[in-house]
Amino acid sequence: MNDLNKPAAPLKATTVEVGEEAAAQRIDNFLLKRLRGVPKSHVYRVLRSGEVRVNSGRVGPDYRLQIGDRVRVPPVRVSSAVRTAKPAEFPVVYEDAALLVIDKPAGIAVHGGSGVSYGVIESLRAARPQAKALELAHRLDRDTSGLLMVCKKRSALTAMHEQLREGRVEKVYTAIVKGAPAEASFELSDPLHKYVTGSGERRVSVREGGRAARTQVRVRKRGNEFSMLEVRLLTGRTHQIRVHLAHAGHPILGDDKYGDFALNRDLQHQGVKRLLLHAGRLAFAHPLTGERLRLEAPLPAEIAAFASRL
Repeated sequence: MNDLNKPAAPLKATTVEVGEEAAAQRIDNFLLKRLRGVPKSHVYRVLRSGEVRVNSGRVGPDYRLQIGDRVRVPPVRVSSAVRTAKPAEFPVVYEDAALLVIDKPAGIAVHGGSGVSYGVIESLRAARPQAKALELAHRLDRDTSGLLMVCKKRSALTAMHEQLREGRVEKVYTAIVKGAPAEASFELSDPLHKYVTGSGERRVSVREGGRAARTQVRVRKRGNEFSMLEVRLLTGRTHQIRVHLAHAGHPILGDDKYGDFALNRDLQHQGVKRLLLHAGRLAFAHPLTGERLRLEAPLPAEIAAFASRL
């Protein structure tokens, strides 16, 4: 029989023993990482069906793994169409045994999904195969540049998530926006509602009954048509800065979701090819030592050049 006509070998379940790198991770996230290329819906289906077992028992998707747990991973065929991440490194702002902070360029997603085969985290894992527990501590929009935290130990990730939930991480951005705010400093607190468009894209709008969100704004440079703002996130909602500023009448230049589209087209002819939003400063306690870290990433050339015109 021709090799091409041979039936595929039957898949077998595997048993994985949980080590330190996966301790305290939710079982659904553990499976999504292990079964890359398998649709989320299928991962949750095998969880609900009981095909996934932890220590021979059924668990829900929110079960948190413990060191020594034995996880039965059912046979699942991974799509051969999934593209393998290309190894890549990014400008390193800070690194030690527990934590990696990079300066992410604009235009690169932080992870695969929503039409993107892979992003920063998959490329880092491919470049550092010896690092078994690389995980994003938080996220940046694909078109936003700047500081992105990646944890190298499960204990560091858990501690960083706690700081983020409790609002103990200082996150400061630079944005160049349309118009000139009347006040030198102000706070935006419109509730934000997340939804999915008919084409499957994530969107956020200001809506009563939405999730509470707070954004502090300070005008750093005021021009006739545009201004440069320092923006401090007090909560971490999806697209928060972009939606808050657009709703306030000051959309970020280059924003293809919430911006002034006619203005963006005009600015493209002037060389503005990206969202003018940069995550420039982070301050937080080191997740394992408690040492206070204050990290900065300089303005990218495109934003600095535009700012110099104000």
